[in-house]
Order: sequence, then C-alpha cells, then structure tokens
Amino acid sequence: MRTPHRIDPDPHPRPYDRSEAPPDPNEELGALDDGPPDGYPGGTTEQWAEQEPEREPEWSPPVHRRGGRRRRSRFAGLPLAAKAVVSLVVLAAFVTLADRWALLYAEHKAADTLKDQLDLAAAPEVEIGGFPFLTQLAGKRLDSVRVTVPDVSADRVSLAKVSATAHDIRLDADGLTSVRGAHVPRLDGDVLLSFADLNRELGASQVMFTGDGRDRVKAHGILPVAGHDLRLRAEATIRRQGERGIGTQIGGIRLDIGDLATYRPGTRASDGLHLTAKASADVARETRKAKALLSVPAVAQRLGVPRAAVREALSDDGKLAELTGSPRFARQAQTLNLIDLALDNPEVLRGLGLDPDLLDALSQLTRPALADRLSLAFRLPEPKTGDMRLRYVRVEKDGIRVRLTGSGLALGSS
Repeated sequence: MRTPHRIDPDPHPRPYDRSEAPPDPNEELGALDDGPPDGYPGGTTEQWAEQEPEREPEWSPPVHRRGGRRRRSRFAGLPLAAKAVVSLVVLAAFVTLADRWALLYAEHKAADTLKDQLDLAAAPEVEIGGFPFLTQLAGKRLDSVRVTVPDVSADRVSLAKVSATAHDIRLDADGLTSVRGAHVPRLDGDVLLSFADLNRELGASQVMFTGDGRDRVKAHGILPVAGHDLRLRAEATIRRQGERGIGTQIGGIRLDIGDLATYRPGTRASDGLHLTAKASADVARETRKAKALLSVPAVAQRLGVPRAAVREALSDDGKLAELTGSPRFARQAQTLNLIDLALDNPEVLRGLGLDPDLLDALSQLTRPALADRLSLAFRLPEPKTGDMRLRYVRVEKDGIRVRLTGSGLALGSS
C-alpha cells in the first residue's frame, strides 16, 4: 500500500494578484493523481488511459404489445410479379367457383324440364360437358349434354337405362334463367333392356332370361298351368323391326310335365303332348300301361300294330311282352300326340298318370299365347321434330343393348 503524499506549503508564497484568474481546485487535485496502480485490471496505466469510456445504450420506448415487435406480412415481402400471380390465382378460383355453380344450376333446371316434358317418374341425370360453362352459355351453344334416364316404360317391359349424348347444342335463351328451348343437330344413345327386369316383369321371378350369343335369348323356369308347375324352356331371336323398334321371334317352346311328357305348342307332327323316352320305356315294361294303350283301337292303329296282334297281346302276357319289348314299339309310343287322345279317351291318360284337366289347359295354351308371354318387343317414341332410329341390337351378359342415333331434334319451344 502506498504511503500518502505529503503536501508541503509553498515556502515562497506570491502575493495574490486580482488581475489573474483564481486557481482551479480541480486542476490542483488532478495534478496530485498518479494514475491507476500497477496491476490494475485492464492493463498498465498507459493502456487504461487510452481506453474509451463505456457508452450507455440509447433509450428506446418500451414495447407493451404481446409477442414483441410487430411482424411484417409475408405477402408484403413478396415481389410485385409474385403478388400479381397470387391475385390472378385467387381471381381464377372465384371465377371457376361461379362457373361451376352456374353449371350445377343449369343441370338441375334441365333435369326438371325433361322430367315434365317426357312425363318421367323421376328427374333424369344431366351432365353438361365443356369448360367453361358461362362462355358457352353466353355464346348460346353447348359442346355436349349427356342425359341418363333410369326405368323408362316401354310397352310391357321397362328399359333399365337410357343414356343419350347430344352434341353441339344450340340454345334458344336470353340468359341462364331464360332458356326456352334447344336444338340438337346430332344425338347418340344407348338403351339397355336388362335380364333382371325381364325376369321380374315377364317371368314373375319364376322364368329366367339369359343371353345365348349375339342375337339369341334363352328362357327357362317354372310356368304354373292348371295347378301343376311345368318346366319351361324357350328361345328368342332378337331382331329389328323397322327403324325404331325391336322384336323377338320365339322358338323352341317346351313344357315338361316331370319325366312323363313334354308339350310343344304348334300344329306340326312333332308338336303337341308326347311321352318322354323314359315314360315310353316304362309303358313298354309295365303290362297295365301297355294294355291301356292297346285297348284303344285308334291308339293301336297309330302305333302300327295289326288288330290280330293286338288281340293276342291283350289275351297273352307273353305275346304282350314280345310286342312291347321291341325298340320299334317304344319309338312309336313317343310319336303319339296325347292331346288328341285327351278328349275321346281320358281314361287312357289317367292310366298313364296324366291329369285330364292339365291336358285340357295345355290344349288352350297355344303357341301365340306362350310367345306373347315371352315377347321382349319395344319401340322408341317418335319425336315431334327430327329423326331417331336404331343403329343395331346386341345381346350382352346383362341384357339386350340397343344403340340409337338422332338428328335435327328440338326440345322445348323456340
């Protein structure tokens, strides 16, 4: 520790001169300062003297807002070109939204109009093609309109689905809400007559329809006749009828009465009610049934058995077995038309196990009557203006598909 300096009084004081400035006590005190002691933090005395005094931070007003200072918007930091692009995207989004809203409104309006004008049970599905819609509406021309109508009544059956696409439609309109009509230069359509609908409406869930090639349909199932369930088999050939209709040519109609007999309506020799091969063989083996047939002279004559042989067979079982055991007898038995025997010889039919009431009902079930039950025909409506016709008919897995085309059609009032 340093020894304090001694301050000696001036041994030769000068007299005070009033013209001189009075001495500054601070300067006198500064002259007495020897500087910082050696080893003082911050270096030597000379280095400490050269160091600048520490400045106090400038005062700034306090920020009372939560989160500190206000942040700048990201959009404000974007360049001008980027701002323009973002603005265009937003504007395009609003324009697209307005266009889609107008499109949905127009589709709904068109569906209600078609429902009323075509007298449909439900509004059809309408899909307007092309983009944007508003520019098409302003130009009074639509690129395409697709209309789908389910369950359209067509004579005795329902068309499962009718789809049509109109192209280059010209509108008669004064705006979105005042469309008075439309002109269709060209239309392409598709009609489906499904087998599921045919099964429900024609077969009453007992007759099933299936495809058999490009133009043939098979029908098979159960047909109730006079309290008996007969197995039905039939074939239908699909054909065009004129420019707007299709029809069916029914063939191969067959009703099976168990394993006993088969009925085919018609006037040919192979038509009528005939024993099956199994039933004919049973008649040849069973004495009672064989005698029942031979006891009727008309039957014996149709079988080609001489009267003398018939008398021997009826009186001698051995002769009967010899006669009926020949293959010729079984074949001849199958050629008998039992319908012809039903009126005059009902007892013979009972002996063979057949119900006479059933045979009477079968005699009234003619070929046209059965064909009418299986008819698949329908016809397209004739338009008031323009032309609509069928292009082709084809049998597919799900049903009968018909392609149609139209031109010069008009909808609504011009």
